Amino acid sequence: MDRRQHRRAGGTAGMVGFAVGIAAGVGLGATGCSFSGAAAEDARGAGDPVTTLHRAAGTLREAGSSQAATSMEMATGGTRVTIRGKGVYDYRRQLGKLTVRLPQDPAGNAEHRPITELLAPGALFMKNRGAGVPADKWVRVDIATLSDGNLVTGGATDPYAAAELLRGTRTARYVGRSELGGIGVRHFRGTADLARAARSASAGNREALAAAAKGFATAEVPFDAYLDDEGRIRKIRQSFSFVNGRQRGTVAVASTTLLYGFGTPADVRLPPSKDIYAGRIAENQPSEERNSGR
Repeated sequence: MDRRQHRRAGGTAGMVGFAVGIAAGVGLGATGCSFSGAAAEDARGAGDPVTTLHRAAGTLREAGSSQAATSMEMATGGTRVTIRGKGVYDYRRQLGKLTVRLPQDPAGNAEHRPITELLAPGALFMKNRGAGVPADKWVRVDIATLSDGNLVTGGATDPYAAAELLRGTRTARYVGRSELGGIGVRHFRGTADLARAARSASAGNREALAAAAKGFATAEVPFDAYLDDEGRIRKIRQSFSFVNGRQRGTVAVASTTLLYGFGTPADVRLPPSKDIYAGRIAENQPSEERNSGR
């Protein structure tokens, strides 16, 4: 990436991250399958796809906890950015912990330290945020103030928020069976409505999804969801779009979440108030600061 591209990507990161200054996004690809033979038989046994997807978030709560891996890509103005995360999530307490890694520079060297994120109902906590925040402090963001409901801002979609978005499924079809990590899964493809999801969501995600319904360019979210035979989400890919106010263009974002290792303990503890940074957060760092590590 040359200096002009670097500056453009930096501006994009400032937009997508809003107050927290993280870039995110990716396009969602999909292929169709025909129903024949065993696939047709399985389709008949899958039940109503919309009803199945409406129940997916509740099934995760019953599962308790799991490990999670996230990938988010954004494409706008010829620039593509990918952010990856990995961690654990407690679905009953709606608490998660992710280590989010920002993109590497063209030489393959990391430009940023990994960011630790704590996901909680109504709040996002970030450590190693940079931009003048002391290394031992956390940044707290009120999700209700984010126009995307933190589906994009943190560079990773909250796994339970992604599941609750399926409560807003309007149309869906069963594609067929496949495997993920050796586990048999049922593949569904459809479209969810953010406003409808907000009305059916738990108290912890209701305001966030309602904010996203108003903040995105469209409230409709195309998705591909892969559920195991117990009804637990194993993989979900969701596409979002919003208007980039700085560049006056639409940003295409796609978030992919993988869930595995169900039952893995998720010991997530939120930071005490004394460890939360109360100063001003810079929206974006100059490239010279990022490259120098300051």
